[in-house]
Amino acid sequence: MINRREFLYSMSAAAAAMTLPACVVPRREESGREIMTVLGRMKSEEMGVTLTHEHLLASFQPYDEWARQPLPYDRDEVVAIDLPYLLRIKNLGCRTFIDATAVGLGRDPLLLQRLSKESGLNIVMTTGNYAAFGNQFLRPYVFTDSDEALAARWIAEWQHGIEGTEVRPGFIKLGFNGESLSEVEQKLIRAGAIAHRATGMTIGAHTGPAVAAFEQLAILESSGISPSAWIWIHAQNEKDLTRHVEAGRRGAWVSFDGIAPDSIDTHVELVMNMRQAGLLTQTLISQDAGWYSVGKPHGGEFRAFDTLFTRFIPALKNRGITQQEIDTLLIENPAAAFSIRVRTI
Repeated sequence: MINRREFLYSMSAAAAAMTLPACVVPRREESGREIMTVLGRMKSEEMGVTLTHEHLLASFQPYDEWARQPLPYDRDEVVAIDLPYLLRIKNLGCRTFIDATAVGLGRDPLLLQRLSKESGLNIVMTTGNYAAFGNQFLRPYVFTDSDEALAARWIAEWQHGIEGTEVRPGFIKLGFNGESLSEVEQKLIRAGAIAHRATGMTIGAHTGPAVAAFEQLAILESSGISPSAWIWIHAQNEKDLTRHVEAGRRGAWVSFDGIAPDSIDTHVELVMNMRQAGLLTQTLISQDAGWYSVGKPHGGEFRAFDTLFTRFIPALKNRGITQQEIDTLLIENPAAAFSIRVRTI
């Protein structure tokens, strides 16, 4: 039995799913470009509807504890729990899933490869390092490596595969604490510039407030890297909406990736603000949802990936967002943002 509200949501979801095409040819300048999935290269115009920031497994075990005794998990159990959620969004029209789990937080290339094969979704994963939450997930080498040596580790994963596997990363995930950049955070973004120039992978930066975002942009631009090579992850945490517009006008990707049942109205306003500024073409939307939590019984509480389809898209349409604009947000922009190409000033 479902109540009236749940019934209306399900009807809206069905209507939204019917209007989401499996694949739309993106902007002309993106045609012929590629992304890197856990199963290998594919044309960016084949990505279709894409969730740009989600998680399938995460481990929040600080490095010092992990180095002594990593928390174990059973891949079979993770697959059994994750797979129905992936099949659900595939049925709603999703075709590509960007897993933003960073190095040191449970990144597992073989798990993602298996889930991609069993779900039929294209899955993209990360390289890089993650300083957010007070550096507790950073490996010791991040503090001692030079910019070049740190970038070389990420470049090697791009060239040869992750942790002895054939799986290659599709973008560089860096994590920042949100305030003015520390010395190690400055190193991360400088290394990101080096690795981008060598590989063409986009830099996705867990950032939040604008102070850290614009310091990163300044370092990238001083290194000759275009803001279009950089994604401002968790931009919804910056409450001054003029900063989103400023970043978009500089060519950066502004990602509102915390869409949840209790944030629909807030996220609609964020998107509408970018639309009013003529910057939907620089906007990414996703949920930062999931995930199987290592160390919790049966992975703990899992947040489903379907809110964007069942509630957020209908809410956008109620505000006058057209299907063409939905396609821009969910198809064209991800194809442009995650295409493998060097973007310099």
